[in-house]
Amino acid sequence: MSERVWYFAYGSNMQPATFAGRRGITPTRTLAARVRDWRLVLDKTPLIPIGESFANVRHDPGAETYGVVYEITPDDLAHVDLTEGVLIGNYERIEVMVEPLAPPSDGDAPTSAYTLTSDKRSSDLIPSEYYMALLIEGAEIHGLPPEWIAMLRAVPTCVSKPEVTAGRQIVNAGLQAMRRLRG
Repeated sequence: MSERVWYFAYGSNMQPATFAGRRGITPTRTLAARVRDWRLVLDKTPLIPIGESFANVRHDPGAETYGVVYEITPDDLAHVDLTEGVLIGNYERIEVMVEPLAPPSDGDAPTSAYTLTSDKRSSDLIPSEYYMALLIEGAEIHGLPPEWIAMLRAVPTCVSKPEVTAGRQIVNAGLQAMRRLRG
């Protein structure tokens, strides 16, 4: 088997249609997981000011964040970095300790994974209904704890402006073209 790495998703990448569809990455394995001492915050500013925030994590001893850990190739991880803006400082890739919520069927559980964090934050922004629906759907599909899903449902949201929705379609078309180039 070729080299594999683990990537911990806590935002929209938890949703399979986003990770496999929008990003074009098909993981070898997928496990629901927890990361201790990191808190989910929905304060990440976008690259282009659209009046909405995105998921982020910040170090916070005693906190925990639930998400999905994907086994992917190093090339796939580089593609995550590219599409999430790591190369231009939008996020920073870090390594965190992960705990799968259930033992994997093959008994081979990851203990660490790469994830993304950012110091680009704003307490003045909230996520859109559309974005939070992606997080909630991903959490439900992967069987994250009901109290985690309830917390996600309780996050205040805004309605995306029409120009943001149109811009999302342009970004999706660009990501689709990138997937074709990756072959």
